[in-house]
Amino acid sequence: MPPNKHRGLKMLILALLSLSVIALLFIQTTTYSSNNKSVILDPQIKTTSSGSNPLEFMKSKLVLMVSHELSLSGGPLLLMELAFLLRAVGSDVVWITNQKPVQHDDVVLALEKKMLDKGVQVLPAKGEKAVDTALKADLVILNTAVAGKWLDAVLKEKVTVVLPKILWWIHEMRGHYFKVEYVKHLPFVAGAMIDSHVTAEYWKNRTRERLGIKMPETYVVHLGNSKELMQIAENSVVRRAHREHVRQSLGVRNDDILFAIINSVSRGKGQDLFLRSFHESLQLIQEKKLQMPSLHAVVVGSDINAQTKFEMELRKFVMEKKIQDRVHFVNKTLAVAPYLASIDVLVQNSQARGECFGRITIEAMAFRLPVLGTAAGGTMEIVVNKTTGLLHLVGKEGVTPLANNIVNLATHVERRLSMGKKGYERVKEMFLEHHMAHRIALVLKEVLQKGSHN
Repeated sequence: MPPNKHRGLKMLILALLSLSVIALLFIQTTTYSSNNKSVILDPQIKTTSSGSNPLEFMKSKLVLMVSHELSLSGGPLLLMELAFLLRAVGSDVVWITNQKPVQHDDVVLALEKKMLDKGVQVLPAKGEKAVDTALKADLVILNTAVAGKWLDAVLKEKVTVVLPKILWWIHEMRGHYFKVEYVKHLPFVAGAMIDSHVTAEYWKNRTRERLGIKMPETYVVHLGNSKELMQIAENSVVRRAHREHVRQSLGVRNDDILFAIINSVSRGKGQDLFLRSFHESLQLIQEKKLQMPSLHAVVVGSDINAQTKFEMELRKFVMEKKIQDRVHFVNKTLAVAPYLASIDVLVQNSQARGECFGRITIEAMAFRLPVLGTAAGGTMEIVVNKTTGLLHLVGKEGVTPLANNIVNLATHVERRLSMGKKGYERVKEMFLEHHMAHRIALVLKEVLQKGSHN
């Protein structure tokens, strides 16, 4: 391997090892029963006084996890985090990646190494061992709708034996995932797990209206923040060190106001509309002759080594508007905590149907940051409009409202601080690890019972 690839792989492994967001959290579990009525599964349950792990019943259980890919995107990383949680209580966890790049890939190698270091066995997607593991497993977790292609391709005539013990974890909000070849087995699995109520409703309606199939029992499971991230967010010394370091690297002053969007750069995440709003906000400030510190926009999620056509458009817009001294592109990273510590406001600008959930939103709230988000998807289940942040429309209709919201928070320090404080309180109330542990235990127990009965 060339020296630069060695260095790249080492840096990636170091980043992975320092990952602060490592526990997958779930809260507010809801079941959609066959008559489409919602039943809340004990939303007030608290951590037991004994401090025992509610996932202890998973000890020695064999769990097979099938991911459509292995990458730095949300779905695979969430499944990995669940794998580590189960390994921590003594589960035997086996991982299969259905689609791997043909060529050498440092990211795949690094992620597989991390799993092996944690005791997760990694198997090829096809072959006798994969089939045998699926048949022996106590629980099979399919990650994302696209992973459904693995069932017929590998299990073939044995699919019907495995279906009753499958928990299908769905994150997608895009219409092109609604293909029969992906989800034709969905009605027959033990259950589906979806990250937000709005996404669950969307899947229920689309599968019925477009595909003529029925969703299985569906659990809505909000994500949450790990203890590791909360420790950083609640440590003022660490936060201050991160803030000083990142701001120095960006070349911005301590009193400058930073608005950041932290997502992989793509049109669906709305970085283009955010930059248009940011430019418009600078014009408003100039027109109104408002006196305030300098505003800066930070785009975290760039790809320096392989800039897409969309990212080139973003950089061209910045140059044309002559705001390159105000806009900073940061390469994609797993270590988001330093950037959350360094900014003043998070912008969650996902377009179309919005984010299925958007965990970066609750991570920002843990750092006492107000959120400017689109009024779509799971963001509406996280952000309390005018209390923990401000919501705006998706699409071009949202550009000017977002610009006004940027000016609003830039000119009102107390409002930013108040919203940030209330967001932090909401995280403490709803989005912590102990909320997750009990709810995921309820889901897994139900799915295991169904599998054993069948």
